[in-house]
Amino acid sequence: MDTKLTLKLDKDIIEQAKIYAQRKQQSLSALVERYFRCLLDQEHPRSLPTISPTVKELSGIIHLDDRDLQEEYTTYLLEKYHR
Repeated sequence: MDTKLTLKLDKDIIEQAKIYAQRKQQSLSALVERYFRCLLDQEHPRSLPTISPTVKELSGIIHLDDRDLQEEYTTYLLEKYHR
């Protein structure tokens, strides 16, 4: 639920914040809310999300051999774009 809040801030900071918010295509309210969330998260970090049983079951299912995947991908890109 959104609630109105009145703040007193330095005029120059408000103008700079408005410009920043506009560049980020956000409202000033959203910018302030995000800042408060960051402060609160630093003080009380949220616990890590739980991993679903399906993801746990699938983890480790793919085993890669000793091939150099970077080399293979580079070769693939060279062939694809240098024909």
